[in-house]
Amino acid sequence: MNLPSDPVASLGIAGFADALRRGDITSEQAVSAYLARIEILDPLVCAYETVDATRALATARAMDMLLANGVDLGPLMGLPVSVKDLFVVDGITPHAGSNLPLQDKLGTHEGTFIRALKSSGCVILGTTRMVEFALGITGHSESRGTPWNPWDDQQHRLPGGSSSGAGVALASGLCGLSIGSDTGGSVRVPAAMCGLFGLKTTVSLWPTDGAFPLEPNTDSIGLLTRTAQDASIAFHALNDRINPSSQPHQTPITPDQLTLGVPDHYFLEGVDSEMKIAFDRALSVFKGNGAKQTHVHVPDVDGRERYFPVAMPAHLLAWLGEEFFLKHKELIDPIIRARIDKGIDIKAHYYLTLEEERHCHIEAAQPLFDQVDVIVSPTTQAPPQKLSELENPDMAMQAAMGMTRNTQPANYFDWCAVTLPMGTNSGGLPLGLQLNGPGNNDSRLLAISVALEALLDPAPQPKPFRGHTLR
Repeated sequence: MNLPSDPVASLGIAGFADALRRGDITSEQAVSAYLARIEILDPLVCAYETVDATRALATARAMDMLLANGVDLGPLMGLPVSVKDLFVVDGITPHAGSNLPLQDKLGTHEGTFIRALKSSGCVILGTTRMVEFALGITGHSESRGTPWNPWDDQQHRLPGGSSSGAGVALASGLCGLSIGSDTGGSVRVPAAMCGLFGLKTTVSLWPTDGAFPLEPNTDSIGLLTRTAQDASIAFHALNDRINPSSQPHQTPITPDQLTLGVPDHYFLEGVDSEMKIAFDRALSVFKGNGAKQTHVHVPDVDGRERYFPVAMPAHLLAWLGEEFFLKHKELIDPIIRARIDKGIDIKAHYYLTLEEERHCHIEAAQPLFDQVDVIVSPTTQAPPQKLSELENPDMAMQAAMGMTRNTQPANYFDWCAVTLPMGTNSGGLPLGLQLNGPGNNDSRLLAISVALEALLDPAPQPKPFRGHTLR
């Protein structure tokens, strides 16, 4: 069976939009190509939870017909996208990565974001796999399966989580844009580990109604794209519908206008040697192009280590209900189950104390951005590990802690954040560079990302299972 080429990857979102309007391609052709690629590759990478082929083709034909009749819905019109399995999408039963009967709790009404996605003309191909209840950063899931990171077709490597399928789907060329969620790194980690760009929007900028809630104070919706430019186009197209005029489109930025904050502690502790070399190289390139750099001390960053292990299980238990959890707990991934179990003994006053501490820490950190435009760091401490290494409980815990150490601070401090590719290590595995910006400055952060991305060598894209697929 012949593998069609990815109809969006080489064009980018803007190029695809232009080709669609010139008549060089139709949305139906693009959807058909992705569905064929999914049929061939997804049995190997396991990115999708549900594929909605019939509805996707019908929607694509409708988009083509609207365009032919002069109705233009904007730059995302006709674009085939995937959606994380925690969003309610009409006609698709969400699982939130679980085998528990959650449908009555999740409901059937599409939320604000999915309605914006559809009104922008996006074509939803299906939903992508995720870690159960979004409560895991490695991407490993016993409940619904662990997607295969396409950067290594010999060893099953971690895809990053909890938006694991979102990262693998885009990196494998199974959609043109992936939608995920990020409560502590769940967009940025899979994006970094799959060689992609990932955006964590400011909390509450995009409402999370109609989506499974993990920790409402830090839950945010995010985008996984191939480039910062793609993310900027998608962000503004969606934000203009959800929040008209809330964040005007940022004018282009040049590196010499920027001051980058380099953390003087915490973010670089325990970082893999090749990751550190790549990070230093990126800083050198930015400096050579006029970007100023200064060391910054991020205060109280270790507060995230106290907050998340309490807030996440407490909120999750409140949503599930203790009786429901105890009745069905044997169906839950054992690692996830153990994390939720701890929530039963959390005292209300202890959680409220941590919540108050967090608000104080948010205020204390705000002045950082009076002196710098963004705070930079590696996205993760190391490139994607082999799944087999998680069989050792100590290694599994070390991997999870290393993957959230640099990403959780953005959620803790109410920042927006991105990850962009900064090349590969000697083993050909992708490395990610993180940029943190002040909350509600997503548009400016994306403009900065576009400027800095242009200075970095683009990472080679994986060719997933090229030899294995077509034999």
